[in-house]
Formats: sequence, C-alpha cells, structure tokens
Amino acid sequence: MLSAYDNDILTQTGPGTPMGDLFRRFWIPVALAEELPEPDCPPIRLKVLSENLVAFRDTNGNVGLVDNFCPHRRASLFFGRNEECGLRCVYHGWKFDIDGNCVDMPSEPAESNFKDKVKITAYPTQEFGSVIWAYMGPADLKPELPQFEWARVPDSHRMVTRWTQDSNFMQAVEGEIDSAHINYLHSTFEKGQRATEAQFAGSKKGAPDLTIKETDYGFIYGARRDAGETGDASWWRVTQWLLPAYSLIANNSWPRGGHMYFPQDDEHISAFEYSYNPEAPLTQEQRSLGRSKFKIFPTTHTLPDGSITDTFRMEANPENDFLMDRTVQRERSFTGIEGIRHQDMAMTQSMGLISNREGEHLGTTDKAIITARRRLIQMAKDLQEGIEPVAATHGDLYKVRSIDFTAPQSDFTDFLEANGELAVATE
Repeated sequence: MLSAYDNDILTQTGPGTPMGDLFRRFWIPVALAEELPEPDCPPIRLKVLSENLVAFRDTNGNVGLVDNFCPHRRASLFFGRNEECGLRCVYHGWKFDIDGNCVDMPSEPAESNFKDKVKITAYPTQEFGSVIWAYMGPADLKPELPQFEWARVPDSHRMVTRWTQDSNFMQAVEGEIDSAHINYLHSTFEKGQRATEAQFAGSKKGAPDLTIKETDYGFIYGARRDAGETGDASWWRVTQWLLPAYSLIANNSWPRGGHMYFPQDDEHISAFEYSYNPEAPLTQEQRSLGRSKFKIFPTTHTLPDGSITDTFRMEANPENDFLMDRTVQRERSFTGIEGIRHQDMAMTQSMGLISNREGEHLGTTDKAIITARRRLIQMAKDLQEGIEPVAATHGDLYKVRSIDFTAPQSDFTDFLEANGELAVATE
C-alpha cells in the first residue's frame, strides 16, 4: 500500500514535479536512431516527460530536439521544412537550428534584428547504442551517458525495439522486478495437466526467496527457487534494476537484455527492449525472433490533452484484450495470451493508466517493488533539498550484467562474497 501523496510523487513526471526533476537529471531515451534515418529526413513528433517536442536530423547529420510549437504563432514545427541545417516553420518561414536559435526570419524586414532575440526550447541529444538520448535538465549539470554494455557493443551485436504503452512508467518498471509472477503469468502446461501444475523453465515453486543488495545505481536482487529432483540445489535469477527506469533481465545464455520505460506523460510510456551478445553478432534468426514477438505499427496517436505523437502501437492491445484465446488458456497457457511481452503489458495496463496503490496488499515476494518505490521517492525528495543523484553523473556504474545460474544451496550474499562483483560486473 502506498499513500495517495507518495503515489503522486512516484508517478508524476511533468515539468516542476519532484519525480520529473529527478528524471531530468538523467539522459532520457527518446527514439530509435533509425526513426531519423538520414540528414534532412522528415521530422518526428515526440512527447517526453509531458513536453510536446519535435526531433529532426539536420543537414550535417546532427539531431535536434525542440519545442513542438513555433514561438511566433504556435504552429507545429512537425510540418516544418527540414533543410540547410535547420527546421523552418511553413507558416511564416521562421527557421531554427538544433540549438534552438532562430537563424532566419524572412517575414520580418531585412534590417530587423528580431531573430536574434528569439530562441526556442531545445535539448541536447546524443546517439548511443542505436538510440537517440536527450538531456532535459539544468545545462550546468549535464551528466555522462550511462555506459550500458548493450549500448557499447558493435551495431551488429545489438537489436533495440521501441513501442508505446498506455500506463504510468512505474507499473511497467515494477513488472520487470517482480520475479514471482513468472511461475504464473508466463507459465504453460501440457494438455490434461491442471493449471496449478503449470511451469516456467521447469520450476514449480511459486514463492521465490528474494535477496536484495542496494547499489549506487539501483539494486541487484536474486530470486532463489529450489532446483533438482531432491531440491538440494538453488536456481538463482539475478536481475538488475538501474536508476531511474532500466532493467537487465536474468538469463543464462546470449543474447540477453532488458528494458527501458520512460514517460511520454504520466499515462503513456515510450518503452524500449534491447537484446545483445558481446561475444558475437546477432544472427538473422535471432533478429527475426526478436522482432516477431512485436507486431508494431508506426503511426500517430492523439493523447487525451489533444497533442499528437509519432508512436509504435502493438497489434495486441487493450482494445482487443491482447488477442486473448480462452481455449488456449484452458488447454496450454496460463493466460491464453501469446508472448511474454504481451502478457506483461496486459497486466500492467489492466491496472489503469495510473495504478491506485492505496488498494494494494503487498506480500513478501514484493520486496524488490517496495525497495524501488522507496528509493525513487526518497531520491525525488532529496533532490528537492539539493541532494543530486549520484548515478546520473557516474556512467561507469552501469557496466553490469544480469545472471542466471544453478548452484548448491547457499545464501545469495555468500555467493556474491565468494565470486566478487565480477559475477555481475563487466568492463
């Protein structure tokens, strides 16, 4: 259970909100680099942290992220001409570069210096790991990019996918760090078996033992289940949660990866999945398999406030109950929904656009969720008191991996002490 006051702090990320200020201390993933494929290509609409923006790649190949609204008469710059190192509003010809400077104002007399007095909101961008990132915080506090391993491998070793989800970011984040649900939501069973015998990866135990170690970048947590016929071994799924909204999902083979969930606004997420192999290029089969679980349609979407964003919508969505099949649910799948991604989305979106956490009754397997909420809320409050987030300015903290292994019965803390941080860290 979370009070309404704390739930508001946790979920509201617009300008001037405590959590919004915290997110703006970090680099924010806003789009895939492939969405702006070449210099002077068409711009795209984006909504980031409740701000309506337009992204464009200029003649030199640099990416600009600027206010959607021209400061002259507030026409949308999405309709602008992307030409000669700037985005020109088609209403009266005012033109802006990637830094927000007005570089041409043909509707004013030639001798006028009015253009030198006009500037549009613009945010610094960087391309890293096939993703366009933006920094939306104070200019003098601009941090370094988080040095994820998946972003530092060659392009051939990596695949990143984006989609839009209709819920608050925290509901999606909490699904990432909830190890208990995999035995149910993602489980399958043979025809003739009872649903209570459903399994995920061969494990029948529904209540994993959780151990959490908090770190400067977030936390690492191990979910232990009994393994082996006699239960004399432990299956550990070790997941990373990285501030403010990243995950590295446990896996015991390559490729592996995780997700980023960043607010378009408080009720919509721009979600990313990354999959990578540091040891070899991804095969065509792996790329095809990675994309086949997403039936995504680039389109435009009108949000409740009337703003329009370029987005990627799933074919399986709340309007069609995520293509749920009740026959499959009875005979093979615990949910009747095809695919882990759609199963997760169905649950997090079914909570409502912003979950009412006052109605919750959390249990022992919700330890990671409780820890993440507490950490984010405290950091947002600390920032209001002038305490800056350490992780934002220490990109090397993000050089970590998730792991998945089976070992003799032992305590997770003992495992870390025996194997050292190299068990989960990468250079």
